[in-house]
Amino acid sequence: MAAEHGFSATAFIQGHDHRDSIADFYKVDKRKLGEGTYGTVSKAIDRATNAVRAVKIISKKAIKDKGQFQREVDVQRMMDHPHICKLYATFEDKNNIYLVLELCNGGELFDRISDKGEGMGESQSAEWMKQIIGAVFYMHEHQMMHRDLKPENFLLETTDEDSDLKVIDFGLAAKFEEGEKKKTKAGTPYYVAPQVLRGAYGEKCDVWSCGVIVYVLLCGYPPFYGENDKQILGMVKKGKFDFPGPEWDSISPSCKDLISKMLTLEEKDRISAKDAVAHQWIVDKSVHHSAPSADLALKIRDNFQKFRAMTKFKKIAMTMIAQRCEDKDIIDLREAFLAMDKDGNGVLTYQEITEAVANTNSEAARTLQESLRAIDTDKSGEIEYTEFLAATFDHKKAQQENVLSQAFNEFDLNHDGVITREELQQVLSGDSASEVMSQKEIQNIIAEVDRNGDGEIDFDEFCKMMRGESSLRG
Repeated sequence: MAAEHGFSATAFIQGHDHRDSIADFYKVDKRKLGEGTYGTVSKAIDRATNAVRAVKIISKKAIKDKGQFQREVDVQRMMDHPHICKLYATFEDKNNIYLVLELCNGGELFDRISDKGEGMGESQSAEWMKQIIGAVFYMHEHQMMHRDLKPENFLLETTDEDSDLKVIDFGLAAKFEEGEKKKTKAGTPYYVAPQVLRGAYGEKCDVWSCGVIVYVLLCGYPPFYGENDKQILGMVKKGKFDFPGPEWDSISPSCKDLISKMLTLEEKDRISAKDAVAHQWIVDKSVHHSAPSADLALKIRDNFQKFRAMTKFKKIAMTMIAQRCEDKDIIDLREAFLAMDKDGNGVLTYQEITEAVANTNSEAARTLQESLRAIDTDKSGEIEYTEFLAATFDHKKAQQENVLSQAFNEFDLNHDGVITREELQQVLSGDSASEVMSQKEIQNIIAEVDRNGDGEIDFDEFCKMMRGESSLRG
């Protein structure tokens, strides 16, 4: 029997050259949340689910390099991490391009630091750095460097003092190969690494930027400064800094040790993101996420088994729903994911999950391992964040009419009330030839759900599948 074709959760984010009017899907507030050289950001309401989103509206005239802009969108589409801002959809019309993003109500980290007027304290700084470095580690593991990390490019989810952070703005992000040196100068004066200024650097340029950020978090001012950009960059090139009193007198030696390792002048000697997130200061001072309770562990195991038994199309639809769920609906699951992620790389190994939810129960562990292979939809050998959410998301919430309507509309591209083979092929096929599903595979997916035998899936058939009323199995 041929192996089941894997599918990538990121392959079907809504918005592959989406030409429909954004007004058909979202009610966009005329008031602006923010404004910059790229365009504006406004709040928007999803007409199907009433979910609140942010819409980045970019004038086509403002896009100087269309290829670079498309790469930015593609990078953000690839990212699947609890502390990286989600891209939900893209739309395009005659004048503008619209990016529908996760809404973060807390504003920029930069403004939070400015409002505070002094250091944030070690505990809060360590927690934020754990989130920041964790996201950077995840990017580096996926061979992407951000190249413009600074407080302005982190948003707070809420206005709470201890709100979590989300990384934004991938306009300067770039893919890299191990050992490759980039030459393009990119970044912001206070936070740019010396090697970037020299025109030969690797992914550890992001670690340098993180070192500057944690320094600023703790005292309110940067380690490299000057009256103008030329002076600032001159200080950066030298790489010399200190921990002056009285601001730094009470800061722990462990914290200073991490900063010194992140701001090591020579890149080859600089700490990696992987080692930084495991540094003793972050381990000791940041919040320890609670391991799943016995009840939640049992629920996760049960939902894993239910997911394993689903038809292929239902798994795909659950992944679609999980990608678009709001953080407030998955707080316990996100906490569990972060607690299980022992090495902080933003994905879960089978062993990490088994140790967390099966413990010493050998039978539960065996069954769980079988389920995990079914949950690993892209067949990567690891469980990514959205894969985890899809397999553990509350099934009752996934069966609500408005949620099902939105999910159905993601597949019904021309909105005529049915999902055709062509539409399913278009949604499920990724960019690479290896990801394109065969006509036979598409036909089998349709057959799993198509009750009246017309070769298409209508909304009633879709709902019956999602609510477990289908009599067929894939």
